[in-house]
Amino acid sequence: MKWNWQQRDWPHFRYDGATLAPLERQFLLQSGEFMGASRHIDATDRDALKVELISDEAVKTSEIEGAVLNRSSIQSSLIHQFGLGPGAPRIPAAERGIAEMMVDLYRSFAHPLTGEVMFDWYRMLLGDDRQVGVRGGYRTHPDPMQVVSGLDYKRKVHFEAPPSKDVPSEMKAFIRWFNDTGPEGRHPVAPLARAGIAHLYFVSIHPFEDGNGRIARALAEKALAQGIGQPTLIALAYTIQRKRKDYYAALERNNNRQEITDWQTYFANTVLEAQNRTMKRVEFHVAKAKFYEKWRGQLNERQEKAIARMFREGIDAFKGGMSADNYISITGASRATATRDLQDLVAKGALTRTGELRHTRYHLDLVNQAETRHPR
Repeated sequence: MKWNWQQRDWPHFRYDGATLAPLERQFLLQSGEFMGASRHIDATDRDALKVELISDEAVKTSEIEGAVLNRSSIQSSLIHQFGLGPGAPRIPAAERGIAEMMVDLYRSFAHPLTGEVMFDWYRMLLGDDRQVGVRGGYRTHPDPMQVVSGLDYKRKVHFEAPPSKDVPSEMKAFIRWFNDTGPEGRHPVAPLARAGIAHLYFVSIHPFEDGNGRIARALAEKALAQGIGQPTLIALAYTIQRKRKDYYAALERNNNRQEITDWQTYFANTVLEAQNRTMKRVEFHVAKAKFYEKWRGQLNERQEKAIARMFREGIDAFKGGMSADNYISITGASRATATRDLQDLVAKGALTRTGELRHTRYHLDLVNQAETRHPR
């Protein structure tokens, strides 16, 4: 079997544009909705949301490759790099590096792609990893660059990339293609289609000794951001990581041919799902602002502490609701006081209640916060 790069029509990828057309329209529509919703968040909350979304992506894009990083360290590094607070001492190199790459992607998304940009990203990702031979350039080793699984005696080769000697010329062609297909390029390509090809094209070359998947996803996000004229902040890596087997299966189905409608459809739908996830986060922050506007000055110190903790945990926090034991643990209140506080929050309409007795759970009421109520 020949890999895609071994075929005569490489790298002229083909796909059914009619299949992608409605997905492209949906992407642009949802991008507009994201921009509109973001305007309802004040500057401080926008900064917090930016750090939250970027740190989540940094963690998840690393997890896809099997690297488990500390989210708090990444957030500390992001806060410092965005000028939102002092730098935390002794942030590990891996966390600092992925944060630096994500900030560079955010700030310079509109800039043309160059080899130096990707070399910088690669150095950031490596951190202090001394096991990688080439730190400032493409791979040079003579051994085949293969994606494999299984034990040595029963190893399966899922893909083999071009030999190292061909990588510089392949990457020169890739960079030229990427810049030519941008919104201001000679041959513009719609955002979803361009992002999907960029990802598949790059990982097919597999130019670096390590970090290829993370850089491929960064390139896809750069393509999407250029397509709408601003950073997307979408939960792309989060969405891929949740269904990682589907991601690898889609790559494998499309690594031996140039007809890639299957990949383009998969990737476009993944981007749209990621957009939806991000919109939920934005809506959560908008609801949070309305919640605090409505209840400012009407909650006691314990209630404020518990509510703040629920918001800090985010949209996936306290799955199934917060229990009285959670409240006691957060506030240090006695059980009788916790019961009174929670009943008061339900009576006011700040929380809703489900279940009975030990199954009783409390939830933030983020639906009915439109009308601001002032104490009499």
